Amino acid sequence: MPTEDIKSSISALSLQEDEMTNLMNYKFKNGKLSNLSFGDIYLSAMQNTYGDFTRSIEKSSDILSIVGKVLPVTLDEMKICAELKDGTIIEEKHKISEIVSQRVTEINRVYINPSNCRIAPGIMEAIKEADSIVIGPGSLYTNVIPNLLIKNVAKAIRDSKAQKVYVCNIMTEPGQTDDYDVSDHINAIIDHAGEGIIDYCVCDTGEIVPEIVRKYNMAGSNIVNTDIAKIRDLGIKPLKGDFATVEDEHIKHNSDETAKVIIELIVNEAKFKDKKPDEQFMLLNKKLKETNKNGKIVDYKKEKKAKHSKIEKNASKFTNKYQDRIESIKNSDKTREKNREIREETEKIVSAIEAEQKEKFLQEMYKKKK
Repeated sequence: MPTEDIKSSISALSLQEDEMTNLMNYKFKNGKLSNLSFGDIYLSAMQNTYGDFTRSIEKSSDILSIVGKVLPVTLDEMKICAELKDGTIIEEKHKISEIVSQRVTEINRVYINPSNCRIAPGIMEAIKEADSIVIGPGSLYTNVIPNLLIKNVAKAIRDSKAQKVYVCNIMTEPGQTDDYDVSDHINAIIDHAGEGIIDYCVCDTGEIVPEIVRKYNMAGSNIVNTDIAKIRDLGIKPLKGDFATVEDEHIKHNSDETAKVIIELIVNEAKFKDKKPDEQFMLLNKKLKETNKNGKIVDYKKEKKAKHSKIEKNASKFTNKYQDRIESIKNSDKTREKNREIREETEKIVSAIEAEQKEKFLQEMYKKKK
C-alpha cells in the first residue's frame, strides 16, 4: 500500500477525520523540512522507532486514537504498471492517466512489478476474520486493483465467507475510467481478480447540484452511470442510495451514509444466520439506530418487491428538482454556441467585403497608372 493510501486510511479512521487529513497533508514551508509533509515524516519516524513498518502502522492506532487498524498489503517495493489497448506499456504510476489521455486510448490491464510481492503480516488473518470486506472507493486502476494483485489476496477474498462489498466511485477519472459505467468498474475488477470477488456494489443514485457536476465535466470527468440491469446480470446485488456529498466543491462519498448501508448489511446477515445478540451485534445495531436518526437507510428487500409495473430508471443525478437550472445551463451553452457561429459568419462576410473592396481599389489604382 503506497504511503499516500496509508495516510488516507489513517485519516478516514480518525475520530476527527478532517483535522487528521489536514495534519497528515500539511507541508512545511520553511527550513530543512520545506515541502515535506507531516504525514511522511511521521511514518518515517514511526518506522525508525519500531523498526518494522507493519508494527509502526499498528501502533498508530493507539497513538493517534483511530478506530480500527491500517495494514499495508505488502512491504515489498513494487511498481504499478499499465498496458494500454494500443500496446503501450507504462511503468510509472503517476504517468498512466497523462499518457492514456494523450494517446486517446484505454487501459487494457494493470500489473505489478515484480509480480511475486509477498503479502504483509496480518493481512490473511484480517481477511479470514472479516464479517464484511469493503473494496474501494479509489482510483480503479492505480489504487483499488493493485492491492488485489498481491499474491493470494484475491484468492483469500474470493474464498472468504464474508460479504464482499465494492463501493463504486461517484465520478469518472480522466485518463483511467473515461465513460465508465458502474458495471465497467466491476468488470475491470473481475478481469484482474476473478469471479466471486464482489457480492454487493454500493451505487450512488442521489442528486448532485448541476453546477458542481459541470465543473467536473470541464475537467474531463462525469457522473458514473448506475446501469442496474448490467450490474445484476453480473450476479452483483446493487445497494442504491444517496451516498454523495459536496465539500469545498469536491464530490465525495458521505462516510456516514456509506457506513450505514454496510452496517445494515452485516446486521441483516447476522439476523439471517440466527446469531444471538452478542456484544458485537448489539453494538452494530445501536450504531445503526443512532446514525439513522439523521438520515434514511434504503430498505432493499422492500425495493426488490416493488411493483413490476414501475419502470426502473437508471440513476440520473439531474432530476426534476434541478430541471429549470439544467435547462438554463443548456440554453446558456446554446446561446454561446449560436453567438460564436454568428461571429464567425460575420467575420467571413467582413473578410469577403474587405477582399472585394481591396481588389476593387487595386484595379482602380492600376487603371490610373495606365
